[in-house]
Order: sequence, then C-alpha cells, then structure tokens
Amino acid sequence: MNCCSLYKKVEIVPGTYADYKHLAQYHYRDNGPGQFTKIYALKPTDKSSWGTQTIGIIVYSTATLGQELRNIATNNFFIGFDQKTQLALLNKYVRRISRVIIEPCFRGLGLAKMLVRETMPIMNFPIIEAVAVMGAVNPFFEKAGMTTYTAPEKAQNIRLKEALSAVGIEQQLWIDPVTAHRRIDRLPNEAAKFIETEFRLFLQSYADRRYSRPSLMRTTFILNKLTARPVYYIWFNPTKNAKVINKN
Repeated sequence: MNCCSLYKKVEIVPGTYADYKHLAQYHYRDNGPGQFTKIYALKPTDKSSWGTQTIGIIVYSTATLGQELRNIATNNFFIGFDQKTQLALLNKYVRRISRVIIEPCFRGLGLAKMLVRETMPIMNFPIIEAVAVMGAVNPFFEKAGMTTYTAPEKAQNIRLKEALSAVGIEQQLWIDPVTAHRRIDRLPNEAAKFIETEFRLFLQSYADRRYSRPSLMRTTFILNKLTARPVYYIWFNPTKNAKVINKN
C-alpha cells in the first residue's frame, strides 16, 4: 500500500488515554507521557475492513523548565522571570509533543510526519516543541515542518569516546553494550585500568552512579549517555503572531 492511498483510508480524531495505552508498548521509553493536555489518534475510516483499532497517536503536554535550546530558538524570550512567571508564560505559549507512536505494521509510510504536521496547527498555540533522542535516526519532526536545534557535544563525552577508541572499542560497538562490555572485560591490564579511570571520571557528573562498580548495567548506562544526543525541535505557528518570540 503506497502512502497516498493509505492517507485516504485514515483520519486524525481526538484521542483518549486508552488510545495511548493501546500503543505504549511500541515506544522506546517505557515510562508514561506524564501530564498530558491533548491526545490525537490516527484511525481507519473503513471500520468494516480494519475495525476501530488505533494505528497511531500523538500526545501533547505542557512544557517544562530548563530547556536551553528553547532559549536559543526563542531569543531568550522565557528568560529573566521568576519560576512561577516563567511557568505561566510557558503554559500560555508552548505545548510539547511528548509521544508519537505508530503501530509497527504501519511504520515507514510517513504517518508520524502526518500526525505532527496535521495536529500542530489545531493545537492553536504559538509554539510547539519536541525533544527526540532518536531525532538524527528518524527526523520526522523536521520533515513535518519543525526547525532543528542541536547542542554541542559535551567535552566529557568527547574525551571518553576518544579513550574508548584508543583501546579498540570503536563507535560501531557503542550501540551494543553487551559486546562492548565483553571487549572491555578482555582488555589487557594497563588498558583496563585506563578505561576504568576514564569511566570513573565520566560518572562524576552523575551523582547516583558516581561510585557504581564495573558491570554490564554500568557499561550500558555510560554508552547510552554517549550515543543519546537529544535533538530539539520547534515550530512557530504563523497564525498566532509567533514572530514576536521568533529570533528570526
């Protein structure tokens, strides 16, 4: 089934938490979407053939404090206020896309892009934003019309990546913690001491992990931090006079 023919057989309708729960198992994050404000569901128009199953959802939530890339994108519009005022402004101007999930059988057909593109305007907010850990792999937010912002990589990440490469743990292994951990366990004594020192230095930034002992769990945590570089996306609603807070 091609994309164009499929688009004619689905519709975006107001959704419920039950629609989200129906697809939650297919999202890479197992925690819930938090306090949401709106859910839209993608459902088939031909109920006789497909039933009433939900094949996609998008969840909108309130924005959170502490998003540095938002400040860059909005020319520091939300900076310089006390916390209560800042939250009030965010609640007035911004909604955050906290989940987009497509049923696996329908992935690769542009439906995630469709959900984002079609629902952002009807949210009727000046700004829609999203943060995606897998943004570089599947940039459907950008394809839907959002603008991308990425933060420079942290110096501690660069240092550890160079240390791992120096002992033969190359980048292709960083997405496979099990194999990487086995390689680390088999390192010669001097190389093993070197990497252990670098791991402990890296973990100084994570208080709850600072003194964790060598284990697959620790290696997985570290490699996830190295490979997960969230991408920030923002969309300014042209009908809501968003140019007031758009740095462009």
